[in-house]
Order: sequence, then structure tokens, then C-alpha cells
Amino acid sequence: MASVASPVIFKEFCPLYYLLNAIPTKIQKGFRSIVVYLTALDTNGDYIAVGSSIGMLYLYCRHINQMKKYNFEGRCESITFVKLLSCFDDLVAVGTASGRVAVFQLVSSLPGRNKQLRRFDVAGIHKSSITALAWSPNGMKLFSGDDKGKIVYSALDLDQGICNSSLVLEEPSSIVQLDYNQKVLLVSTLQRTLLFYTEEKSVNQVGTQPRK
Repeated sequence: MASVASPVIFKEFCPLYYLLNAIPTKIQKGFRSIVVYLTALDTNGDYIAVGSSIGMLYLYCRHINQMKKYNFEGRCESITFVKLLSCFDDLVAVGTASGRVAVFQLVSSLPGRNKQLRRFDVAGIHKSSITALAWSPNGMKLFSGDDKGKIVYSALDLDQGICNSSLVLEEPSSIVQLDYNQKVLLVSTLQRTLLFYTEEKSVNQVGTQPRK
């Protein structure tokens, strides 16, 4: 007996005007008019996070159709990477062109969840543009990589409001991708891909030939 084919669902892809219209195309800074470029993007079932060239993070909540804005204190610099995580609390990590990394713990209306916006900073280790970010599934670990090959591990204690960071690996070329699962960090650079075992602090290269 022939199996019944599942129905085909057609979807139309179109610009998200409701999102784009909530982000200014220009801002006024003194007598200058500065064009706003969108520089980073991440999405999940709850949020759409968009980084910009003016250092502003635009966070669109998909459930209540509301846009919120978050920024770094101090000088205005381009956001180069954003990474969302939904666990017990909603978190978003943001990296910039100068190597600043911050984590925002978002406010939730659900009972027992976070009721006050908090920010954690990864201080002073990265000195160049952030090119990759990766969360552990529980939000207690964040890994960040930059275009000089440095990878930093940040341990977050959300209850105590503490973020401790340390350099765990340094590669000779730019980091292009990070992914973490089960105490193993997958690292891709411009030259190679490797597995970094965080407990043993050991490295296992994937393949033998360097990338061209």
C-alpha cells in the first residue's frame, strides 16, 4: 500500500517591514547625520536580535510585537556579533569591533523569572573585533572568539551577578565559528577546525591539511 504524502506548505519570503521600520536609518549626533547600518543578526522563537553600526542592539520580541533597545556605555562602536539563548532566563551576548563583550539578562513577565535587566561585562581580554560567540545550553558558560585568534571563556553566575573570564585558547588566525556542547568546544579558524576539550584543556584537530 502506497504511503500518503504529507501536505506541502507554501511560504512566502518577504522583508520584515515591521522590524525594519522600528530601526532608524539615520541618527543625529551633534551637527552630523550618521547612517545606521545593520551589522549582526540572531533569532530564536522568542526574539530577533539585530546589532548596528552605532553600537545599539535592537531586540524585537516576537510574542508581544515590541522593539527594545540596549547599548554599551561609553563610546559608540559597531556591534559585530550577537547570540541569543533561551534557558531559565532569556540572555543575549553582544560583541563589538574593539573587543568588548557584554551579556544582557532580559526581563521576563513569567513567574519566578528575572524581573530586572542586568548586564555582565567580559572585561579587558579581547583587544580586537569579536567574530564568534557560543553559549552552553544552561547559560552558565559563554565562549567568545576574535579576529586575532583569542578564545575567552566566561563563567556566569546569574544569581550572584558575577562574570569571571579567562583566556583558554589562542590560535594564529581569526576565529570564524564557535559551538559548545557536552564540555567540548568546536572551533573553526581561517586555517583549521579543532575540538577543544574544556575539562582536559586538550586540542584535537579535525583533518590534517590546513585550509587554503
